[in-house]
Amino acid sequence: MKPPLDEETRARNRRSLVIALGLAAFVVLVFVITLTRLGGEVANRPL
Repeated sequence: MKPPLDEETRARNRRSLVIALGLAAFVVLVFVITLTRLGGEVANRPL
């Protein structure tokens, strides 16, 4: 197996970064949708 070239390493790092950002955006989207569906008063409910 040959060692990875600089170009291949940069491409792999870029791809990993895009996947990580996409995953983070998905998590934020789910969080915002959940808060929207639950409503703003969910934090003020009795325990």
